[in-house]
Amino acid sequence: QVQLVESGGGLVQAGDSLRLSCAASGRTFSTYAMGWFRQALGKERHFVASIGRSGGFINYGDSVKGRFTISRDNAKNTVYLQMNSLKPEDTAVYYCAAGRGSYDYTDGYDYWGQGTQVTVSS
Repeated sequence: QVQLVESGGGLVQAGDSLRLSCAASGRTFSTYAMGWFRQALGKERHFVASIGRSGGFINYGDSVKGRFTISRDNAKNTVYLQMNSLKPEDTAVYYCAAGRGSYDYTDGYDYWGQGTQVTVSS
């Protein structure tokens, strides 16, 4: 069992940056691939980024490539999402997830955090 807690969301202006963090409980963090997804109000949850157990196998959704960077620190049981050049369309609740592989679909993940709101004003 893994418990995930996201933090770092907030209200920013277009062009600003934010760094999201996701802290995991337990001593098995390094055995999970990690992913970030987001869900805008009234829309489905979409893939943002994923990273393999040791920091490889990194994938990004097309809409965030070149702007967002995913990373992890297994010593701190934490995965990060650095978000630069934010746009209003990035506004969503951002969720981190732990799963069996660096997948770009929700069914590939077994554990989810509660989410953190990111709002980007124009």
